[in-house]
Amino acid sequence: MSLADRVARLEQQQQGQDQNKVNQLNQLQQMQSMMQQMQGQIEELQHQVQLLQDQTKTQYGDLDSRVGRIEKQGSASPAPATTSLAPANVSVPGNAASVAQPAAPAAPAESAAEKAAALNAYNTAFKSLRAGDYVASSRGFREFIQKYPNDTLTPNAFYWLGESYYATTNYQVAVEAFKHLLSQYPQSEKAADATLKLGYSQLEMKQTEEGVATLKSVVSKYPNSNAAKLAQERLHRLSPQTAR
Repeated sequence: MSLADRVARLEQQQQGQDQNKVNQLNQLQQMQSMMQQMQGQIEELQHQVQLLQDQTKTQYGDLDSRVGRIEKQGSASPAPATTSLAPANVSVPGNAASVAQPAAPAAPAESAAEKAAALNAYNTAFKSLRAGDYVASSRGFREFIQKYPNDTLTPNAFYWLGESYYATTNYQVAVEAFKHLLSQYPQSEKAADATLKLGYSQLEMKQTEEGVATLKSVVSKYPNSNAAKLAQERLHRLSPQTAR
């Protein structure tokens, strides 16, 4: 073979190797995308389980309150009840305030209605997140937190708020959301995942030392969690020595 033929043959071989590398890279990216989708599905299932648990607790609480009121009414003597209401009716005949006194037991119903409204607002924001509308989801979770600061779902709302910002690469705001969750609700079931995503955000912001320290804290604080496994894998990708 002539020198030109040999060079042409080598070039063809090199092109074939380059194409193989490109194909492998595409396959790797597809696998990473599938893993992210699976992680999202797992988180969604966890969310649904949490919702069912919260609904069960709410229903049990309402039932317990109703049973308690019935027991109190059954054990109360009717004579004292008539005496206690008489002064109000006599002193101010026809006064709306005296008529409204028996309406006090309606408070639990209002509380249940507020809980239902909170759950609806939370689900609306989560649906936006699941649909990829991160602007709407971040707005929805912010409004939920402002309106229902003491709701049982508020810690989760902070986590998903951070996720909404993380998905749009707004890492600084995501860090603030995750840190607030961890400082105010350290016992939350989302604490491990929030710490993991805090570490991810720090790494994305080129805060390597902080990110590594945060991921290591996930492994030490939550050793048996899925978050710990993901943290270990990320540390190993950064450096096999770092993961130790």
